[in-house]
Amino acid sequence: MHDERRRIEERAERLHTQRIRPATYAASVPLAVEAWQAPGEPVPFAEAAAAPYEPFALRTPWGPPWGTTWFRMRGRVPAEWAGRRVEAVIDLGFAGGWPGNQAEALVHRADGTPLKAVNPFNQYVPVARPATGGETVHYLVEAASNPDILADGFAVPTPLGDVLTAGDRPLYVFERADLAVLDEQVWHLDLDLQVLRELMVHLGEHEPRRHEILHTLDRAMDALDLDDVAGSAPAVRAVLAPALARPAHASAHTVSGVGHAHIDSAWLWPIRETRRKAARTFSNVTSLADEYDDFVFACSQAQQYEWVRDGYPHVWERIGRAVRKGQWAPVGGMWVEADGNLPGGEALARQLVHGKRFFMEHFGIETRGVWLPDSFGYTAAYPQLARLAGNDWFLTQKISWNQTNRFPHHTFWWEGIDGTRIFTHFPPVDTYNARFSGEEMDRAVRNYAEKGAGTRSLAPFGWGDGGGGPTREIMERARRLADLEGSPRVVVEHPDAFFAKAREEYPDAPVWYGELYLELHRATYTSQARTKQGNRRCEHRLRETELWATTAALHAPGYAYPYERLDRLWKTVLLHQFHDILPGSSIAWVHREAEAEYARVARELEELTAEAVAALGDGAPRVFNTGPYDRAEVVRTPGGAPVYVKVPAGGSAPLTAAEPPHPVTVTGRVLDNGLVRVEIAEDGTLASVADLRADREVLAGRGNLLRLHTDLPNYWDAWDIDKHYRNRHTDLPDAGPVTVVEEDPLVGAVRVERSFGRGSRITQTITLRAGSPRIDVETDIDWHETEKILKACFPLDLRAAHSSAEIQFGHVQRPTHTNTSWEAARFEVSGHRWVHVGEPGYGVAVVNDSTYGHDVTRTVREDGGTTTTIGLSLVRAPRVPDPEADQGRHRFTYALLPGATVGDAVAEGYALNLPLRVADAAGAPEPVVSVTGEGVTVEAVKLADDASGDVVVRLYESRGGRAAGVLHAGFPLAGAQVTDLLERPLHDAGTDGAGGVPLALRPFQILTLRLRRGAPAPRS
Repeated sequence: MHDERRRIEERAERLHTQRIRPATYAASVPLAVEAWQAPGEPVPFAEAAAAPYEPFALRTPWGPPWGTTWFRMRGRVPAEWAGRRVEAVIDLGFAGGWPGNQAEALVHRADGTPLKAVNPFNQYVPVARPATGGETVHYLVEAASNPDILADGFAVPTPLGDVLTAGDRPLYVFERADLAVLDEQVWHLDLDLQVLRELMVHLGEHEPRRHEILHTLDRAMDALDLDDVAGSAPAVRAVLAPALARPAHASAHTVSGVGHAHIDSAWLWPIRETRRKAARTFSNVTSLADEYDDFVFACSQAQQYEWVRDGYPHVWERIGRAVRKGQWAPVGGMWVEADGNLPGGEALARQLVHGKRFFMEHFGIETRGVWLPDSFGYTAAYPQLARLAGNDWFLTQKISWNQTNRFPHHTFWWEGIDGTRIFTHFPPVDTYNARFSGEEMDRAVRNYAEKGAGTRSLAPFGWGDGGGGPTREIMERARRLADLEGSPRVVVEHPDAFFAKAREEYPDAPVWYGELYLELHRATYTSQARTKQGNRRCEHRLRETELWATTAALHAPGYAYPYERLDRLWKTVLLHQFHDILPGSSIAWVHREAEAEYARVARELEELTAEAVAALGDGAPRVFNTGPYDRAEVVRTPGGAPVYVKVPAGGSAPLTAAEPPHPVTVTGRVLDNGLVRVEIAEDGTLASVADLRADREVLAGRGNLLRLHTDLPNYWDAWDIDKHYRNRHTDLPDAGPVTVVEEDPLVGAVRVERSFGRGSRITQTITLRAGSPRIDVETDIDWHETEKILKACFPLDLRAAHSSAEIQFGHVQRPTHTNTSWEAARFEVSGHRWVHVGEPGYGVAVVNDSTYGHDVTRTVREDGGTTTTIGLSLVRAPRVPDPEADQGRHRFTYALLPGATVGDAVAEGYALNLPLRVADAAGAPEPVVSVTGEGVTVEAVKLADDASGDVVVRLYESRGGRAAGVLHAGFPLAGAQVTDLLERPLHDAGTDGAGGVPLALRPFQILTLRLRRGAPAPRS
């Protein structure tokens, strides 16, 4: 046989794309269109319906950046279309190759009922099936003219990312608004050809099946009448039918498809637009569910459900109906799809609590898995937190984006830092926007790493981020691929069903221990520093408010615990932990609003904390310690004078001076407190840090060396820092005169100022206090650089085999060597409040109150000693997607902690982030709880969410070893239960003979206790 592949393939392509697909709509008539441009922000339907509309001609430019244009569309179905399937087809002038991040619209009936969205790959609105002829159509279409921030390869700065700078030039040209007849035979023929042609080209040239399809296509094109495509479509389909009926091989891989629409809660659009994106997509999905009984849609992010519930009650009702039919699957059990590294431990727990509780309260469904397809790496605390929230499985696919190493598994058990394991799957299709193309199905099978042991994988399908979600075309592809030779079998099902089958067939899947580190997007630990600082501050203020509100509820008659306000404030913070807000990868508008929201939350939390403390009564000034450890340190009186005080963990003490162990002396540029001696060099760096307790020098070079690196990654400016940033840097110039700014027996401080670059200035106050080896570096930067990163480097005279960095409820250890590509790829990593390095017998920590990104390197000196350097990433200056990212003022503190154990690092991390509070209060109520046992650390104290009055305490083992101790309540205790994260009892905790609750924790174990209050003892 002659090789005619080229002729046949080119013939099939031309006839398919040029003749068959254009014939999908057999006839059309235009709709009459009028328009009204809403001024400013979006308006409610009622306001739009009453607005003055003007005639609007097709191919007219419309839509300023971030604008809303309402179109009124009217028409009548022609009588001769009776018996046909009639749709409205609307093309807003869609542009670009990505269906999200551009124009979108929601179509309403005249009474305001949302019908369906219009998106680039989903332009139809059902009218009648079949039509009777004469039906009238009256739509109000809310069209959003969102700019395409991804234009120009996502590499060119644009002012379009903020309504304040975007201008008002129209972005789109309106192309079409018609009533049209869908020719179902031609439409199905188009889909038949898509599936067979794509399957064919991804089969090997040696495969008989490929050639069978090839010649079937040739015969099918012979059956096509070019003068009557619609009339000949059934005959063409009949030729193709045998090729579509051939069953899949017995050993074919199974792809479990689940409908999906990944909607970033903010990214290249503001939060207000996400509310509308969710409504538009959910309208599409519920419409598709009505059309396809076998359709199943998985949807995470309780926050987006709440937006739709509150703003679009008709859509919310349709969601509930789809859930009851089993076609809509709430998944994920989190408030939003949060960043996987940066949220604090308690915040990550609350993500799970609020998400799961929302789905249980509104749908009666307890979600069973964590659904995080797009976050930028995943903390090793996740397995334990997920299981404690009642989850059985975990899903992501982002690790497939690794820059260097290919992850070895697709289905595996993921083991966290405490030993908890969770069944985990990475879809080998390597996308969460699948459409069941031939290329995707081939990739899913080719990539699948579990061949020979597992036989199935999952594929989330549908257009995300405003693309409208799954489409009927994708569902038709799935039906054709259900049992087709040469392809994996496709079954559309609930993700719970997939995970149950995958676990049943592969119970002994391999184990991956520790963090799921993404070898990409490492700059998300640093970009948009003010957003990250706002998150850190609010997380700690929430802890503070809950503790003192609980104290007041127990001891202040008449005080009402602020359940509703705390719930609202927590949800605001959780929303802003979304994986494109907290990481700093959103447009300027998003981060401008985030900073304002954090400031508002902080003010309200300060009010609530002050109210709780005031409820304890007026009296003399007292010092309040929100932290989990006893504190002995210097605080300031209301007048600013330093006082050395001692305060119990979670309690208070009078603002009266205690005797410090040794006064601070300031001699020139030398600070000494009897524990450490710090010498500041003339250039403003640390020339020497002597640990007087250990009789050793801490530094192996200039400490607190500020280093400015060129920082232009290959792509994804706000997301990435590429390894070549290390190749070019400038040490900041010498400082002006080093100035002593405080000389007191309790505090010594010097100030260092520098100017550099494009008008940037940095002022640092280096402070040493009595009784503490911690050396604080209070930093004030006025930052005006571009495409740079500023690091603070501490070369330490230590031979450290690994570094330890705090994560949620514990820490991870990372090698300091680069023996393999896996270690070399971790050239920038994340940590929370501290990073620690050490050798046997001695260690040093760097603690911080704002930053997350850092690197740890080591070199061997000529004298044979080893220098281990910690480099804190302070601030960046990417220009895409926010051309003004990080510009302006930044204030934060980091500190060097010589002679530190991991336990010391934990304690000082809390101390720096939870400063002591001075306030007037009467009496000295006992701490709500107190604990004994090294490593036992209290993370949260609050009243139970069910308003029962029970006290909930969350604690964990923080040092990486076993811990034993006792918890004592500062109130009459009637009983104690161990609960899950949602405060549901698991078993009794028991009490000892003295009324305490005994504690026995494995390394990094999280324990939640519910304490039932007893009757107060009668007064004598």
